Amino acid sequence: MKEAAFDAAYHSIEKEAETVARVLEYLDKAEFEKAVGLLAAAPRVMTAGCGNSGIAAKKFAHCLCCIEKSGAFMPTGEAVHGGMGFLKAGDALLLISRGGKTAELIPMMEIARKKGAAIITVTENADSPLARGADALLLLRDIEESDPTGLMATSSFMAPVALLDALLSALIVETGFTSGKFGLIHPGGAVGERLNNKQGL
Repeated sequence: MKEAAFDAAYHSIEKEAETVARVLEYLDKAEFEKAVGLLAAAPRVMTAGCGNSGIAAKKFAHCLCCIEKSGAFMPTGEAVHGGMGFLKAGDALLLISRGGKTAELIPMMEIARKKGAAIITVTENADSPLARGADALLLLRDIEESDPTGLMATSSFMAPVALLDALLSALIVETGFTSGKFGLIHPGGAVGERLNNKQGL
């Protein structure tokens, strides 16, 4: 391997670690609390995003299920072909879009608004349609990608994932979710074995 290749790899990890740490510097507590409240109160949560934002949204939906919150990732192509029927009044829609202008997400926001569902947006662009239409706005700022081209979704993927993991942690405390409950719904793998042996389930 070229020495320059290892340097690039080292720089990538260093840059991503800095990006995640910087989220704490600009985290808006009021908006974060609002998002936690909306998610905790929602009977169901739909998440959506395109590309790597969609991957982050899908992970968060799965994590919600792991703490016994009904979460579902909705592919944008399915959303406007009946998928938005999942949402009811009082539910929540969480959208992730770096630029806040993702065309596929805007109709989802508009439908959710008409149905009386809350909208939570994660974006870098405060002056965007998805930001302006949000009930809770979680802003990310000044993200520089970590790869040599500066074009790959590297740091811009890690930052929203860290923010969503922070939401998950807050929800665990807010809803009183316990590891005992997790043992019941996660019997598979090493985690399930460890939890269930410990609890004698």
